[in-house]
Amino acid sequence: MTLGNELSIVQLVWNASLVVQLVMLVLLFASVASWTMIFSRMKLFKQANQKAEQFEQSFWSGGNLNELYQDIQAKKQDCSGMEQIFMTGFEELSRASQYGLDKMTIVSRMMRVALAREINELEQYLTFLATVGSTSPYIGLFGTVWGIMNAFLALGHVEHATLALVAPGIAEALVATAIGLFAAIPAVIAYNRFSSDVDKLENRYEVFLEECLTIFQRSTAKVK
Repeated sequence: MTLGNELSIVQLVWNASLVVQLVMLVLLFASVASWTMIFSRMKLFKQANQKAEQFEQSFWSGGNLNELYQDIQAKKQDCSGMEQIFMTGFEELSRASQYGLDKMTIVSRMMRVALAREINELEQYLTFLATVGSTSPYIGLFGTVWGIMNAFLALGHVEHATLALVAPGIAEALVATAIGLFAAIPAVIAYNRFSSDVDKLENRYEVFLEECLTIFQRSTAKVK
């Protein structure tokens, strides 16, 4: 890509001042890191939704909960989401007779702890994306202001100031703003999308938790 007939993006970056180059480097690193996290989170949320769908089919198929627990226990290393919430509740229910308090209260608390841990896992790196999205334009703007300042200061050393003399310096500075926007826009879009996905999964997990507690309570009442 070229600007005018002579200037290219590579030349502008190469000829920029050290401060502007450092700003560009920071923004480039932030962009690469955010894209890495974006693809990682996309994969995670896709898997989370698939696992939730599969587990709900198994849970509501009418099978024995003990058998379902044994199946999950066999793949404990890959246990997450609804599976983890169910397994935590089932294990706590099996040993709840040891407690003096209402055992369903204990089961409910432990399942909610498991739910909180699952949500924390889903929310991992979202703060970084929000930070990149909110700060990158300002970091780029800092590089732009610094570059423009240097460009105008250079005019003080020449007798006849022309646009041709200051244009390259301003162009170099504006590249920093462009890179800042390039880093910020995907991060903001991804943050909003993933935040919505977290809310949807949290609501789905909450509904399952309440339904699961109801089933546990009914099974406990039958035992009594």
